[in-house]
Amino acid sequence: MKIAIIGSRGYPYVYSGYETFVKELSERLVQKNIQVTVYCHKNLFDSRPRYVNGIELVYIPTIETKSLSQLIHSFFSMLHACFTKTDIILVVNAANGPFGLIARLSRKPTLINVDGLEWLRPKWKGLGAKYFYASAKLATKLYDTIITDAEEMRKVYLREFKKDSTVIAYGANIRYSDDPRLIDQFGLQPREYYLVVGRLIPDNNADLIINGFIRSRSAKKLVVVGDVPYSDKYADNLKAKANSSIIFLGYIKNSEILAELYHNCHAYIHGHEFGGTNPTMLKAMACGCAILALDTVFNKEMLSNGEFGLFYEKNVDSLADLIQHFDQNSHLGDKLRSSSRNGITEKYNWDHIAEAYIALMNKLVTES
Repeated sequence: MKIAIIGSRGYPYVYSGYETFVKELSERLVQKNIQVTVYCHKNLFDSRPRYVNGIELVYIPTIETKSLSQLIHSFFSMLHACFTKTDIILVVNAANGPFGLIARLSRKPTLINVDGLEWLRPKWKGLGAKYFYASAKLATKLYDTIITDAEEMRKVYLREFKKDSTVIAYGANIRYSDDPRLIDQFGLQPREYYLVVGRLIPDNNADLIINGFIRSRSAKKLVVVGDVPYSDKYADNLKAKANSSIIFLGYIKNSEILAELYHNCHAYIHGHEFGGTNPTMLKAMACGCAILALDTVFNKEMLSNGEFGLFYEKNVDSLADLIQHFDQNSHLGDKLRSSSRNGITEKYNWDHIAEAYIALMNKLVTES
């Protein structure tokens, strides 16, 4: 069987959740003797080998604009894939919903991982939000199989589009601290800081987290990992609050350093609101963090309704109160850090996830 994967930046360019997903899945598919082709953004790769780790790479150019580069890339990638001998096409991101028509006309079996509620994200307003909603709706009509990464996201698609989906979660690899000294370069001590990881965009409620931390008057520090790759007033206003207690580290590309920041934090604070299974919180769980998470149905599903984390409401006072409570009751952190890795059940195991995709693809190819 030969599969083409479209919609990410490429392989092995690990930048976000999509690229991590493509990497973890593709490498496992190749081990099962499945031929994998990944479509890559040509301009992101200085070196462009045709094969890496047995995965075929096709480099497609695009027009570099903030909103359209991925869509243009996916459109041309889909056209290319439909003129190859690939047996099945896997697409990530509901924004690529309309391109299912190309595959349908060429009679290629398709799957699409629709990810989160893009049409509700604050960064997409007006026409952008309408496009994402329409695109998600088209995906339910033009693709053979819809994949959601959480049971609560499956419910959303049933409610909004009257379309059922197959739930296959995102994965994480359990790990333990190897070298705590890697955080020394930032002037940090183990258990003396709260950690936030994510892009500085309204969707992730970084402003609420920073203001909640300030109001809590915690003696700990707040470390923020992440940024935005463009000039942005919202992000600039947040970074203007930097001081000796609120530390912005920007992007941390070294996976070992990032892991140690997770391992050694007092707690990880999660503010992501509109996704399903969130990769950064899964990583926090896999690293054994105590977790304080925004109260959403998706976060409750991941944290088993409070078994592996604590929740705050979407307001500054709620988070401030939770931080104060957490600081004053050290046993809470000890309990959560000792149990959070247990939340990485088979559902979030990459090997299990790969097997679920293989079973789904075999069924589609057989039925086509």
